[in-house]
Amino acid sequence: MKFGKVDHPGDIEFTLPSTHKQTEEVLKDFKKSEFKDVRVGCAKWNRTDLKNFYPRGTKDELKYYSTQFNSIELNASFYRMFPSEQFEKWEEKAEGDFKFFPKVPRIISHIKRLNDTERLTDDYVTNLLPLKDKLGMCFLQLRDDFGPKNMDRVEAFFKHWPREIPLSAEFRHADWYKNEAAADDLNDLMKEYKITHIITDSAGRRDLLHMRLTTDSAFIRYNGANHESDYSRLDDWLERLEEWYKLGLKNVYFFVHQNVEEASPLLSAYFIEKFNKRFNTDLKIPKTLN
Repeated sequence: MKFGKVDHPGDIEFTLPSTHKQTEEVLKDFKKSEFKDVRVGCAKWNRTDLKNFYPRGTKDELKYYSTQFNSIELNASFYRMFPSEQFEKWEEKAEGDFKFFPKVPRIISHIKRLNDTERLTDDYVTNLLPLKDKLGMCFLQLRDDFGPKNMDRVEAFFKHWPREIPLSAEFRHADWYKNEAAADDLNDLMKEYKITHIITDSAGRRDLLHMRLTTDSAFIRYNGANHESDYSRLDDWLERLEEWYKLGLKNVYFFVHQNVEEASPLLSAYFIEKFNKRFNTDLKIPKTLN
């Protein structure tokens, strides 16, 4: 993920903002008990990006990846409308209790900008169905120039989206965050339609750390900077997740990106090991070769 990349990450103040009062209000409606679902993964599975991860002789990258991680942020679905047969092949290759978190195609989000996209959305959702139980939460990412003036399109999209398939959304236009009225309207809408508000932790866009949960799920896109601070930032996230866990958080979807992706498995393994110790979970710690 090159989004939010900076030349000198050591100059960035990485302290996480305080939890927004909305998060406490949302989570108070949920019983404080164990997590229902925890997924930690990378954004890609191909050998070119994840260097030094696959053992020599690995023939099927997705198959092996799914033996080490329990999920993947499926960015491939952003670039084209894959047919149902492709999702069926991925479902067959993935091992065990694995889940895909597919990104809504850019023809819907970026090219048509949510305008007149009902049929495309229906086709996309239909094509996803062969993933069966391996279909996790889908996510919609809007363009940097898609601002609050387009709120009516957002509402129409949320209204049309099938309730049976969990959806999350990432908003990148700065006005969604610096305009308090727009932020409140957006979050009220997401709560109404039970859409999870993605939190993106990137060096160059600290405003996306809104810390406003809209459901009982935290979907976090963590973008490391290939810098020594990457690990301490993960420690901070563990502290924050524990805070939310005590408030009633039920699901954690945490996907690790890097400016240079080859370090993603190392960061993920570190995060999973620390997560297991803190929350007494037994997520598999992926093997790394360096």
